[in-house]
Amino acid sequence: MTLLSAARRWLPLLVAALAIALLASCSSSSSSDDTGLCAPPGVESASTAPTNLASAAQAPDRFTTPTSTPLDQIDVSQLQLVKPGTITVGTLSDAPPSICVNSKQQFTGMDNEMLKAIADRLGLKVEFVGTEFSGLLAQVASHRFDVGSSSITTTDERRDTVDFTNGYDFGYFALAGAGGGKIRSFGDLNAGTRIGVVQGTVQDDYVTNTLKLTPVKFPDYATAYANLKSGQIDAWVAPSQQAEGTVQASDGIEILENTFSINNFTAWAVARDNPRLAEALNSGLDAIIADGTWARLYSDWAPRPLPDGWKPGSKAAPMPDLPDFEAIAERNAAKPHENASDAAPKSTWTQLRETFLNGEQFRKALPELITTGLPNTLKISLASGIIGTVLGMLLAVAGISRSRWLRWPARVYTDIFRGLPAVVVILIVGLGFGPIVKDLTGGNPFWLGSIALGLLAAAYIGEIFRSGIQSVESGQMEAARALGFS
Repeated sequence: MTLLSAARRWLPLLVAALAIALLASCSSSSSSDDTGLCAPPGVESASTAPTNLASAAQAPDRFTTPTSTPLDQIDVSQLQLVKPGTITVGTLSDAPPSICVNSKQQFTGMDNEMLKAIADRLGLKVEFVGTEFSGLLAQVASHRFDVGSSSITTTDERRDTVDFTNGYDFGYFALAGAGGGKIRSFGDLNAGTRIGVVQGTVQDDYVTNTLKLTPVKFPDYATAYANLKSGQIDAWVAPSQQAEGTVQASDGIEILENTFSINNFTAWAVARDNPRLAEALNSGLDAIIADGTWARLYSDWAPRPLPDGWKPGSKAAPMPDLPDFEAIAERNAAKPHENASDAAPKSTWTQLRETFLNGEQFRKALPELITTGLPNTLKISLASGIIGTVLGMLLAVAGISRSRWLRWPARVYTDIFRGLPAVVVILIVGLGFGPIVKDLTGGNPFWLGSIALGLLAAAYIGEIFRSGIQSVESGQMEAARALGFS
């Protein structure tokens, strides 16, 4: 029974270790060809601009710099990078085409590909680290990451936490919902509508403070869209690019309406006390605009007309030479749709089968799980097991001590950590102590994850040791002492 009980207690920790290991395995920075949602859709997927955005795009631009410093005047040794010679980037993995992880577990998307091109112009490397948007800006401000890359729309409130580069893209809001449903536009949203947003985003602020409604908040775009598909929410307010890259007609979901962002561009976030890094990124952005790299990446990943009065980079940057996206979109719309049946909404059983019983997807994921996920899980489990065993023994000894100064702290620790969910402890250690010890860990989440799981394991192992010690009958202790044992 003791072994069974221990196994039950360790199972959640092993599952959490697997999650941390898979997250760590995704921190690759190279790009590759891919298919599916995390692939550049190409210029032929061009879309037209929503007609209700022209006047909104004329909002005054208070933050774009007049010019940028020439690249040859940028001293990269003065950029205060977490790792010298490398830009450490906090990013997401589930918001194509802006930011995503492809089938080879490599971070890509328009935002990250542009950032790679800028780093190349500066002679720097790029290292991507997956995180959640709700903590991204705080992690940039505390220098856990040098740059935040997540299709971030700039706002005055966010500028109180971080600084931003010049804009490399512009922001639309998209309202997604069920095709043929009651919700058809932003005007149909009311207090009884279940509106999904990603927590901490501009869309969260827009629904809460502009529409004066209470949204349902999710940690990431994939979770929000999954809840929209399953009918748990009625509508989803998301960045236009993420909605266009995620919404599938076969899911019975469509983009109902677009509106211009309450702010005028999206940019990369940097710490406020590191203006030289923002200056360097602005110089690199102007450079890739001038040599046509920006136009190529934009056309590949997010081909749509620029709003009147807006262009990327500094005010002195040249206007990018882009194809006529309106003409391409109109030409494509005129073509007959040979596979119109493929866009028909799928049945519930079909969606379940493709989600949970897709052998092809399992076959693709299995090698990565075995070669990367399993070794990392074993290493984290071993490290956290050693930490938990040592700390657990100390807790057990303190817990049966006659001194209340040892006994009570041990009992409080055990009760608290046995009651906390593993994910809460992981977030506290990763986001709370991660920035403090970044010089020791080098930004590697391995030790933070091992320590978090070790703290959890110690509470359970300590109780096993304590109950085992106290289960020894007093007569056996007396006999041991009679034989001269300590």
